[in-house]
Amino acid sequence: MNEEVSTVTIYVIGKSYQVPANLAIMKAMEFIGYKFVRGCGCRAAFCGACATLYRLKGSYKLQAALACQKLVEDGMFIATIPFAPSDKRIYELDRIRVSPNILLEYYPEIARCLSCNTCTKACPQDLQVMDYVQAALKGDIEEVANLSFDCLSCGLCAMRCPAEIVPYNVAQLARRLYAKYLAETSEHLVKRLQESKEGKFDEDMRILKSLSKDELRKVYEKREIRV
Repeated sequence: MNEEVSTVTIYVIGKSYQVPANLAIMKAMEFIGYKFVRGCGCRAAFCGACATLYRLKGSYKLQAALACQKLVEDGMFIATIPFAPSDKRIYELDRIRVSPNILLEYYPEIARCLSCNTCTKACPQDLQVMDYVQAALKGDIEEVANLSFDCLSCGLCAMRCPAEIVPYNVAQLARRLYAKYLAETSEHLVKRLQESKEGKFDEDMRILKSLSKDELRKVYEKREIRV
């Protein structure tokens, strides 16, 4: 016999609903009838499309999460944010000349950082956002790239920043600059690209493209995993 699942009360657009307590916010909203046509991507905390703000009943704190990974709590007031408005600078990597001030040149607002750590507290990936903003201000592109490596660009850091900085856009530029100009070239990558150009994988790709969805799933499940 199935065990009875407990329920909690959540509020979506101000209306209360009873939902199973073991659901993530996204699943809970679908449970009550919402259909996601945007703000829903991988459902596995990789794409950052389901940024969500919530407040617990009786608490003054406005908290942030990804709807696909945060479990509902009793008395949770929910507001999903399918798009984070932000100012992204236009640039061409081939024309950029790396210098200690290059990030500050494109994003001068990082000089307004208050070191309040609000951005870090908002990050659903637990990244040290304030630290990489400070690294950007110092011109340490490699440090910015390393600290922001797992950034999903969900936008929650920017929405909570009182200095109106968009940290994830700053970090994206840093990672691009680091990859193009500063990182050492991987010998394995060069070798693999050369093999690809020579057609080493053409037959394997032809076979994979001919398989049905079920056949592909079986191949995927039996693949060799290297750790």
